[in-house]
Amino acid sequence: MGAARPTLRCVAQASFLERCSAWLRARVRLVDCVLVGLLVVFVVVVPSGVLTPGEALISLGLLVPLAWRRTAPVPAAAAVTLFGIGELLVAQIFLPANVAVLVMIYSLAAYAPWWASRAGLILGLIGAPLGAFRYYVYNISFYGYVGGSLASELIMVAAAIGVTVIASWALGSLRRIRLEEVSRLEERARLMEHERAQELRLAASGERARIARDMHDVVAHSLSVVIAQADGGRYAGRTEPQAALGALEAIAGTGRQALTDMRGLLGVLRDDSQTTFAPQPDAAAIPALVDDVRGSGLTVDLLVEGQPRPLPTGQGLAAYRIVQESLTNVLKHAGPAGRAWVTVRWFEGHLDLSIIDDGRGASAALANGERAPATATATATATANGHPQPSRGHGILGMQERASLYGGQFSAAPRSGGGFGVQARIPYPRGT
Repeated sequence: MGAARPTLRCVAQASFLERCSAWLRARVRLVDCVLVGLLVVFVVVVPSGVLTPGEALISLGLLVPLAWRRTAPVPAAAAVTLFGIGELLVAQIFLPANVAVLVMIYSLAAYAPWWASRAGLILGLIGAPLGAFRYYVYNISFYGYVGGSLASELIMVAAAIGVTVIASWALGSLRRIRLEEVSRLEERARLMEHERAQELRLAASGERARIARDMHDVVAHSLSVVIAQADGGRYAGRTEPQAALGALEAIAGTGRQALTDMRGLLGVLRDDSQTTFAPQPDAAAIPALVDDVRGSGLTVDLLVEGQPRPLPTGQGLAAYRIVQESLTNVLKHAGPAGRAWVTVRWFEGHLDLSIIDDGRGASAALANGERAPATATATATATANGHPQPSRGHGILGMQERASLYGGQFSAAPRSGGGFGVQARIPYPRGT
């Protein structure tokens, strides 16, 4: 408990310092004006008794431009340079306000363009020997030369001033590098946030499309079977009551299964850890699917070639849904006494599916000059240059998306002579 209190205190202090730093960064002009005010007080007002009016004016000219050292560094540096030249011509002593020159060199290196930064360094290095010669020689003439080599001492003074100039420029360059790094990090964070938002939108869009496909497949197939059974039961009920009862039982079973599937689909939209889901159907369930469709009155032949094998969940579900949607379309659009053939071919690395029928679906409607249903999975009567153009509904689009999701191929088109054909290839990892 005792160790936790210092930790909390340190966190609070760090948070306070961060808030203060952010507040100061948002008010750079105010900070610079306060800096100028403090410098004026300490280097102009306090030693005012030893400064002539001209020297005091030059000192103000050196200090005041620092208020714009970050927002307008190049004009501020130009003003400091002009007053620095005036100092060499007018002032009789080395003014304490020359600290503004070092601050300005730092500001040019940190905030100005590179050419201005280099120009500030060069002017500072030129000013170092000029200032040393001007004021060192003046001091000698005023106090008298004591001894030693005048040239060597002059070089040492110029070198000391030059070192301070270089140090100021180096610190400003480090500040520039830091600001550029912060700017890069902020831009990277902005781009990552934008990318994350884009990924979330794409994920949400993909999830909506997946749920729409699954709901369409479940509802469309189940309702098609229910309608086929109801039509058959209605006609059989007049002469074969037992057949009608069988149709009703099939309708009830299909409805219960559809309700279970819908609950499973809607369950993914809830945040409920207690919800359990049945496994999704896969390619191994295709024979059972064909048997269910046969029970609804459609004649379906199933041919399996090659060695069946377990598929990854995604590819297995895609294969099942493509066959399911294709047979659903046969029930809806093939017309009376239609027949379908389902072929499942297993290869090393991919699964080929073929679902064809001989019914009077869209192709027959087009051949007779009729209008195909708007929901048909084949074609509509829209024409371009006098030729029928494909019109894909939700079923065709869903099957195409399922195949494309795993890098597969898909085609669906009317067959010559009547009927409709669906071809799909679903890749899967070798050795599965």
